[in-house]
Amino acid sequence: MRKLIIDTDPGVDDAMMILAALRAPELDVIGLTTVFGNCPVEIGTQNALRLLELEGHGDIPVSKGCGKALVVPLGEFPANVHGDDGLGNASFEAPKGKPLARHAAQFIIDTCKAFPGEVTLAPIGPLSNIGLALQLCPELPKYVREVVIMGGSCYAGGNISPVAEANIYHDPHAADMVFRADWPVVMVGLDVTQQIVMDNSFLNKLYAAQTPATDFLKRIQPLYQAFHANIYGFTAGEIHTHDPSVTAYLVKPDLFGTLETPVHVETNGRCMGFTIADPLKQWGERRAAKVCTRVNAEGVKNLLYDLLAR
Repeated sequence: MRKLIIDTDPGVDDAMMILAALRAPELDVIGLTTVFGNCPVEIGTQNALRLLELEGHGDIPVSKGCGKALVVPLGEFPANVHGDDGLGNASFEAPKGKPLARHAAQFIIDTCKAFPGEVTLAPIGPLSNIGLALQLCPELPKYVREVVIMGGSCYAGGNISPVAEANIYHDPHAADMVFRADWPVVMVGLDVTQQIVMDNSFLNKLYAAQTPATDFLKRIQPLYQAFHANIYGFTAGEIHTHDPSVTAYLVKPDLFGTLETPVHVETNGRCMGFTIADPLKQWGERRAAKVCTRVNAEGVKNLLYDLLAR
């Protein structure tokens, strides 16, 4: 089993990713670390605890992290996408558990050192916690097995600006630190996640399973679907499959095709947050990341269905 720390800003698609990961026999989720993004970090931390308790994993530690980016100022939270509570304004009861006293960055450092070479980091929000961990522990990369990121867009355009994906945009300096570090990085970005579309037909089939996970997802999806209808003109309840694609990659990477290329992140100006592929290394030496550029969309949806409906 792959030991996994999920670094998350629990909104609607984060919830699906986390629930699927908890149900994957190939994955051993050993911690959730929380960051600002889809909602304030305090709310996201409560959501992380809530998701673990839903699946009977209240023993998995949750550690609260950064409430803002390392450099750029904090912007507005996307309540029109994920709701004021990050979970579609579905009004859940408060979780019973509490987060650790340790900051998420220190939890990441301590855990990776405790299991050298075994832990995969799966950041599915802004990369502030990972960037701070690198600042506190520059040797961290030698302890980490792999970093699998939901974020970025090299070829598909952006979703928060014409060129930038939201997770990278919200902390571009931390993102560039992560792509610059000497560790294996996989970028699961808009180049593939916007190719994987779940519609009402798929979602209703999923909800029919009536597991705790699917019942939870049924409650939180409507606002997220309304956002996609408003922005993308979708008419059949379609949503893009962003964060859950990371679970799919971790469980079955052969569903994805990748391009090995260094990635640079623009940190200011109109193109802030743009993830730029440099396959010819024209901007100098930097360790190549695996950028997901192709995907078996039906295979990803089938895999997620199997995990969530079991």
